[in-house]
Amino acid sequence: MSDTPALAQIESLDYEGRGVAHVNGKTLFIDGALPYETVEYRSYRSKSSYENAETVRVLKESFMRTTPRCPSFGVCGGCSMQHMEFTAQVAIKQRVLEDNLARIGKVTPERVLTPIAGQSWGYRHRARLSARWVEKKGEVLIGFHEKRSRFIVDMAECHVLPPHISALLLPLRTLVGKLSIRDRMPQIEYAGGVDVDVLVFRNMDAINAADEALFTAFADAHGIARPLQIWLQPKGPETCYPLYPKDAPRLSYRLDDFGVEMPYYPTEFTQVNPGINNVMVSRALRLLDAQPGERIADMFCGIGNFTLPIARSGATVHGMEGSEALVKRAVENATHNGLETQVSYEMANLFDVTEESFAALGHFDKMLIDPPRDGAVQLCQALTDESAPKRIVYVSCSPSTLARDAGVLVNTKGYTLKAAGIINMFPHTAHVESVAWFEKTGPCKTREELAAMAAAEAAEREAARAASMAARAEREAIEAELNAAENARLAAERAERLAAKEARRAYYFAEKARREAEAAAAGEAPAQD
Repeated sequence: MSDTPALAQIESLDYEGRGVAHVNGKTLFIDGALPYETVEYRSYRSKSSYENAETVRVLKESFMRTTPRCPSFGVCGGCSMQHMEFTAQVAIKQRVLEDNLARIGKVTPERVLTPIAGQSWGYRHRARLSARWVEKKGEVLIGFHEKRSRFIVDMAECHVLPPHISALLLPLRTLVGKLSIRDRMPQIEYAGGVDVDVLVFRNMDAINAADEALFTAFADAHGIARPLQIWLQPKGPETCYPLYPKDAPRLSYRLDDFGVEMPYYPTEFTQVNPGINNVMVSRALRLLDAQPGERIADMFCGIGNFTLPIARSGATVHGMEGSEALVKRAVENATHNGLETQVSYEMANLFDVTEESFAALGHFDKMLIDPPRDGAVQLCQALTDESAPKRIVYVSCSPSTLARDAGVLVNTKGYTLKAAGIINMFPHTAHVESVAWFEKTGPCKTREELAAMAAAEAAEREAARAASMAARAEREAIEAELNAAENARLAAERAERLAAKEARRAYYFAEKARREAEAAAAGEAPAQD
């Protein structure tokens, strides 16, 4: 692959925040480039139909471009969009959602919701930092990984972390460097609650008394303005335990609009952005419009982030989750908030749900779905006219799987996509969180109709494949014709050169014979060439 930079005109952004361009029939995905820019780029991965590249120099800047705040931007893999103005980031993510819905799901929302943006810096109250003792440098590095690398960024600050946590990056280097197990401490996980900050150290070997004293002194020195608690995790997440101080406030977050407090363990999943989470829950519940007496399902419920606020409406809520530990925490949180009579929980693998298993749960008036990135296609496919809730609110962390599942709900299950919009949970990254509201307005497709749709889609795919193959054959034929013409031209040039050479050779010998004849007639010796 050539190291010489090439030029490209950037047309758009992809779902990972990379500039998209087309050069010589190939699609280019260029890190650090923005729409409407002219850039010099250098490829680092080349395939037959696309290339991945990085920006070497911006020759013409986009109106969206701004100066990145973080000195590690471009090296650190934590953020990918700091070079883009904040409101432009939000607009691009909204377009990504709408494009995915139209292209993948073949659906369009009746209403596009106003994006939920929030604060742009210091928002991240959950983070997993890598740590490594670097023998050659004689120091510890703590931070995120470099882009496309296992190396850790040599960073002294991080602007997406709360300022008081960012300020701990250098002191943490010193702390880990003094530990007896400095080369056996690969990870530090941060969780920030309402009343306490927790740092979980992944210790692959046991600590000694001197190490414990170092941890104690660190917590005392940096836990003055607000408590800082040290936890250790010798093996899996279930082995995590508090080391010091033992009497720190319990780690929790609050949903103030609903009077709900959610205690949790630092290794359990919660949203990284508590401010946006509050707004997201409020929007989802306004769309759900839970009423007293309704029975509502909360699928992929986690520790009850949506379950308990829904229960505040007077509805009864049944939460389902695939993790036993999260179900246990959800039950505890229901009791903690005095809502144990309004909610019930069940551990279940929602990726294996069937029409029969969903119907066995009983009738739900409404349903909230908050799945992981894989989405909830099995759950959507399991709905029938008898079991389908009249309203579904779907909270998604992947616009592509939301679009796929929206296509199932709208095109086969009789739902209308009433509204959809993005939630900027992770500013300065390409991550797109979104929420969608579906209303049951028609019957489900019959098995015969579904079979006909599948056949039509298969025929469409086959036609597209045939068209693609025909276009490829045509390109190859044109290339072969051009190659044949080029080969003919080269052959003609070679023949012309040979003919010219032979003509020169014949002329030379003719001239030589003439000179020899003239010399012989004059009685002279022939001239030597």
